[in-house]
Amino acid sequence: MALEIKDARPEHEHAWRKLWDCHVHFFRMTLDPEVTAIAWRRIIDPASPVKMRVAEQDCTPVGFAIHIPHPSSWVKSNDCYLEDLYVDEHFRGSGIGRALVDDLVAVCKKNGWDRLYWHADKDNVRARRLYDSYVKEDGHVRYRMLISK
Repeated sequence: MALEIKDARPEHEHAWRKLWDCHVHFFRMTLDPEVTAIAWRRIIDPASPVKMRVAEQDCTPVGFAIHIPHPSSWVKSNDCYLEDLYVDEHFRGSGIGRALVDDLVAVCKKNGWDRLYWHADKDNVRARRLYDSYVKEDGHVRYRMLISK
């Protein structure tokens, strides 16, 4: 089956909300519906720094990666922070999570960003598989991938 990764579009809203509900349930979170609505508006607002890449398997959204650039504390450029990564439970193990991260690495290279990172727990197996290393700072574990130019 063909896998494509694209920017989020308004027509993705229904599929994204379905995946988002599964994501929230998976992480045992409870969110007010208005929070979800605000998140979606930020994702599709061209002026917002929050962006989402959608993984489509034969035109069906099966996963997403929400990310945001931010000023680096290390170098004079932006880094990329992966806010959320989620793959439909029926498609896990097929490489879609890895494909979403590889896609974000390509976005980072295109934009001249120096690193991609994600806050997670130290025992997060998924993050360990996707990232090169982690560093513990301020009580948080930041899985970090340095972007080679």
